[in-house]
Amino acid sequence: MSDTTTRALSLLNLLQTHRHWPGSELADRLGVTERTVRRDVERLRDLGYRIESIPGAAGGYRLEAGSAVPPLLLTDEEAVAMAIGLRVAASQRLVSGPETTITALAKLEQVLPAPLRRRVAALAETVQPAGLNAGAAVSGEVLGELALSTRDHERVRFTYTAASGEVTHRRVEPHALAPADRHWYLLCWDLDKEDWRTFRVDRLADVAHTRVLFEPKPLTPEQIEEFIFVARSWARQAVEADAVMELPLDAMRDYFGQWGQGATAEDATHTRWPVGGSDFRETMYGLTWIPAGVEYTTDLPSPAREELRETLERMLRALDAPAPPVPPQRARERERQLPG
Repeated sequence: MSDTTTRALSLLNLLQTHRHWPGSELADRLGVTERTVRRDVERLRDLGYRIESIPGAAGGYRLEAGSAVPPLLLTDEEAVAMAIGLRVAASQRLVSGPETTITALAKLEQVLPAPLRRRVAALAETVQPAGLNAGAAVSGEVLGELALSTRDHERVRFTYTAASGEVTHRRVEPHALAPADRHWYLLCWDLDKEDWRTFRVDRLADVAHTRVLFEPKPLTPEQIEEFIFVARSWARQAVEADAVMELPLDAMRDYFGQWGQGATAEDATHTRWPVGGSDFRETMYGLTWIPAGVEYTTDLPSPAREELRETLERMLRALDAPAPPVPPQRARERERQLPG
C-alpha cells in the first residue's frame, strides 16, 4: 500500500472519529502540510466521501453524509441491516458496552445517505425483540446526534418536554449518554442554568448542532453514576410535598449534592425543596435528611399529613414512656456484647 493511500486512510479514520477537525490539527496528526491535507481530502472526495470544507480561522473539515454509501465494503442492504441491529441493541440495551453500541451506530449513520437512513428508521420501528419489556421509544436519529456531540464535545440546542408537560428550549454541553431502567439519559452542563442537568432522551426533540466546541468539565465515573441514579429517582410520586427550610440555596446544594436538584430559592435565607415517595413513610424519610437544627415547614397533603402526624405522635409517646424491663437473658446478652 502506497504512502499516499495509507495517509488517506489515516485521514479518513480521523474524520470518522470526530465531527470537526481544524486543518492545522489534521496536518499535525498526519505529519504533513495543510496543502497535503487538502490534496488527500480531494482524493477521498473522488472515492465518494462527502467532506465539507469550512473556511476561516475556526474552519476545518467534517465528514458528511453523501449521495451514496462510501466504499466501506458494505452493500446498501448490509449497511441497513447493521444500522437496524445497532439501533435495536442501543434502544433495548441488548448487549453490554452500550457506549460502544451507540458510537458505532453514530459512526455508521453519519455516512448513510438520506434514503437509507429513512429505510433504517422505518424498519427499526417495526422490529420488536421478543421477551423484552422496552422503555419509552427513543428516536435513533436523536440518539445518534447526541452521541456525536458527546463524542466531539460540541454544544447543542434541543427542545425538552418534562413529565409535567412543560416545554423548554435548552443549550447544553453534553457530557455522557447512559442507559438505565430501559431509558436513555443525557448528562450535560446546562448553559442557562449554569449547573448539571440530566434529561430523558425520549423527551428530547429538535437537536441542533452549534459547531461550538467546549472543554469538558471533570467528572468521575462515580459522579456520573450518581447523577443518573438521581435522575432515575426523579419521577412523579404518589405523595409529593415541598419543604421550605431556613437555609440559603447555595448552602442547601452544598449539603444535599445531586439530591438538591429541583430546589429553588424562596428568598435569600430560605430554600424550597420538593420531596416525595410512594407513601407518607418515604416522604417522612426524605424530610429526615434536612440538616439537624434547620427549621422547616411542609405542605404535605392529606391524608398523608394525618398519617404522618399519628405515626410521629406514637413515636413520641413511646420515647417518653418508661422503658420496659429487660428480660434477664437479654440483659446477660447485652453485658457480653459490652467491650472489656
